[in-house]
Amino acid sequence: MARAGMRRRQGEARRRGPVRVGVALENLVRQLGIEGKLSEYGVMTQWEEIVGAQVARVAVPERIDNGVLLVHVTSAPWRAELTMRRREILEHIRARAGRDVIRDIRFR
Repeated sequence: MARAGMRRRQGEARRRGPVRVGVALENLVRQLGIEGKLSEYGVMTQWEEIVGAQVARVAVPERIDNGVLLVHVTSAPWRAELTMRRREILEHIRARAGRDVIRDIRFR
């Protein structure tokens, strides 16, 4: 019985034709329900592009908890500066991620 179902799925795939790898991966991510986690990971890996090299040297993202990005900052003056620029950084994150992946940032 399992073979019949497998043959049916293979036949359906042949009728639809080849699928681009990117499309197949997007479908898989959607099916697995991990779009949000991948977007969060993207923020972590693209941090330097989001904030710039100078800020990335003094502020390192540690983790994301319930939509809050926790960032370790090397000094109090930088922490104050980044706290004042929090909205600007959030806008850059949202522009890069394409959705509201991060709702707030905490600099520590």
